[in-house]
Amino acid sequence: MTAAGAPDAAGGGQDAPLPPLSAVIARHDLSPRRALGQHFLLDPGLCGKIAQAARARAPAVILEVGPGPGGLTRALLAAGAARVVAVEKDRRCVAALGELAARYPGRLEVVEGDALAFDIARLGPARIGIVANLPYNVGTRLLLRWLERVERIESMTLMFQKEVAARITASGGRDYGGLSVRAQWLCACERLFDVSPRAFVPPPAVVSSVVRLVPRAAPLAPADPAALDAVTRAAFGQRRKMLRRALRSLTPEPQALLRSAGISPEARAETLSVAEFCALARAWSAMRGAEAR
Repeated sequence: MTAAGAPDAAGGGQDAPLPPLSAVIARHDLSPRRALGQHFLLDPGLCGKIAQAARARAPAVILEVGPGPGGLTRALLAAGAARVVAVEKDRRCVAALGELAARYPGRLEVVEGDALAFDIARLGPARIGIVANLPYNVGTRLLLRWLERVERIESMTLMFQKEVAARITASGGRDYGGLSVRAQWLCACERLFDVSPRAFVPPPAVVSSVVRLVPRAAPLAPADPAALDAVTRAAFGQRRKMLRRALRSLTPEPQALLRSAGISPEARAETLSVAEFCALARAWSAMRGAEAR
């Protein structure tokens, strides 16, 4: 979701205040476009709250995705971010952000392009922070992509649809699934606060939530990523069934697999901890290795 709030923030040590966001939006004809999933965030207090949650001063570089006219960008810079790299797909917004970059020389770089194609390796060797009000249609894809490069990331402060945020942070129950396991295996995950649709223009049809993910020094438990994905996909693919049945898509001997992992055959996917899924992934890797010999 694209951000665009926080008028009248002082800029980069300049005496003159920045123009209000309403003036920037009018000057560049930045009516939100549904095709780009744009919902502009117009609440300066909320932009500041997100910037504070992101601890903007800490990372050497902050990657912001979908900044729109730059409301959250302003808040990040005002909060002390040393360098912000803003990736924006909408060329109209790139022009508006260029004006902001001129007011913060050396602190804001604007990149026109698709965040799904942006390689965070180009940001240098230091670990980065990521801050974004994510478009609903690509938010999960972006998160999974960043989790593949988690060793390069210091923290992620991200806004999702509330239901997706619940899936990321769930520890059991109906919201718990493969996304929960993958995210929590690699990161400490916390849902910080909800955001009303009324905070956006136009208002989305759903409530949003801000989630903070802090990568662990090491994964929560040993597991091969591909094996972990395979066992969670099989287990949650038939989540209402006991694992002795749900895992038949994975192996013809699910009970032997479960015994090897120390997990009850009568358990269901939504009752397993992340560590137990890791044990199941290790057992499946060992079983496959034995079959290959």
